[in-house]
Amino acid sequence: MTKFVPAALALSISLSACTVGPSYQKPDTADITPSQWRWQPAAPQDHAPRGPWWLVFRDQELDRLQTLALAANPTLQAAAARVDQARAGARISAANLSPNIRLSGDAKREQSSGNWPTPIPADIPSATYNSLSPRFDLSYELDLWGKVRRSLESATATAASTTASYHSVLLTLTGDVAAQYFTLRAADTETEALRRTLALRLQGRDLLQAKATAGTIPETDLARAQTEVATTQAELADLKRQRQEACDTLALLCGQAASRFQIAPHPLSTQAPPRIPLGLPSTLLERRPDIAAAERLIAARNADIGVATAAYFPSLNLIGSSGYLSKDSEALFTSDSSVWNFGPSVSLPLSGIAVLHFNVKRQQAARAEAIANYRQTILTALKDVETSLAQTRYLSEQADALAQALAASTRATELIRASYQAGTLSYFELLDAERTRLQTERQSAQVAAQRHLATVRLIKALGGSWSSP
Repeated sequence: MTKFVPAALALSISLSACTVGPSYQKPDTADITPSQWRWQPAAPQDHAPRGPWWLVFRDQELDRLQTLALAANPTLQAAAARVDQARAGARISAANLSPNIRLSGDAKREQSSGNWPTPIPADIPSATYNSLSPRFDLSYELDLWGKVRRSLESATATAASTTASYHSVLLTLTGDVAAQYFTLRAADTETEALRRTLALRLQGRDLLQAKATAGTIPETDLARAQTEVATTQAELADLKRQRQEACDTLALLCGQAASRFQIAPHPLSTQAPPRIPLGLPSTLLERRPDIAAAERLIAARNADIGVATAAYFPSLNLIGSSGYLSKDSEALFTSDSSVWNFGPSVSLPLSGIAVLHFNVKRQQAARAEAIANYRQTILTALKDVETSLAQTRYLSEQADALAQALAASTRATELIRASYQAGTLSYFELLDAERTRLQTERQSAQVAAQRHLATVRLIKALGGSWSSP
C-alpha cells in the first residue's frame, strides 16, 4: 500500500490538467453598447457624496428611512440569506476536491452457528465472541476530466451571481424608498396649497352667505361658492388618502408595522434635484448589479456543460480502509490486529449514451438562454438610462415653463382680487383666477416630484453609484 499511494497520487496530478467542456469567454456586446450617449453627459460634482447614493438629495428624513430599510427590510434579509446559501454551496463543491476520510468503528458480541454449511464435513462448534473494529475509510474521486473542477466553477459563478442579485435587491429597495418618499412629499406640497385655497374659499363663502341673507346677491352665487368649497374639501381628502398610502408603503419597505409608522408633513423642496454624472456604456456594464448577475450565470451554465461532458468518460475512485480488528481490547491496537485494503474503482458508461448526449445539449441550450438574457439585460439597462435622461431633460423644461405660468397666474390673481375688492369684477372671476393658480401650483408640485423620481430612476439605471473621471 505504501508504494501504491504515491503512484496513484502522481497519476491524479498528471491527469488533473485535463478538463473537458468549453472554456468560458465573456460574450461580446459591442454591437449593442454605443460609445456615446444620446444626451450630453452631466459634469461630475466633486462635492456630491459618493457612498450611499441617496445622500445627494441632502434630506435627513430620507437618510433615516433608508437606514431603517437597510436594517429591517425582510426582502433584503432574504436576499442576504440566499447569498449565504450560495456561498456555502460553493464551499461544498470545493470540498469534493479533497479526499473523503471518515472514522468509524464497530463493537459487537456475536455467536457463530454450530451447523455452519461447508462443502467438507467438519465439526465446528458454536462459539460466542467479541468483535472490535475501529478504522479509517478513504474515498477519493480522481478528477481526470475536470468534472469536480467544473462543478466548483459553476457553484462559484452561481454564488457570484447571487451576490450581484443581492445588490440588485438592495438598489431596488433604496430606490423604492426614495420614490415613495418623494411621492409623499409631493402630496404634502399639494396639501398645503389646497389648505390655503380652502381657507380663502371659506372666507368667500361666508361673505356671500352674509350678502345672500341681506338679499344683495342671488342664491345661485352662494350655491356656486359652496360648490367650490366642497370640491376643494374633496380634493384635500383624496390627497390625504394618497399620502397615507405612500406612508404605509414606506412602512412596509422599512420593515415596520403600518399602524405605528408615521412621517411628519413637510413640503417637497423647490430646489432642482442634483445632476448625476454619467459614464460610457462600458462603465455602466461594470457597475449594474443585474448585468453582473446575468454575466455570472453565463459562466455557471458554461461550466455545467463541462460537468455534463465529463459523464462520457470513465470515473476513477480510490477506495481504501485501514484499522484494527480484534476479539478483545488488549490486543486491539497491536500489529497483528492491523487490517487494511486499498484499490481503485473504475466505472464507464456503456449504455444511456443518448441520455448523456441530450444532457449536454440541454446544458448548451441553458447557456444560450443565459447569453440571451444577458444581452436583454444590457439593452434594458441602456433603455433605462436613455429614458431617465429624457425625463430629467424634458421635466426640467416643463418645470421652468410652469414656474413662469405660476408667477403669471399668481400676479393675475392678485390683480383680480384687487379689482373684486374695488367692486369692478365679480367674485366668480376671482374664483376662476384662483382655480387657475391652484391648478398651476399643484402641477408644479407634481412635476417637482417627477423630477426627483426621474433622478432616482437615473441613479438606479446607472447602478446606484459613480465616481469622478
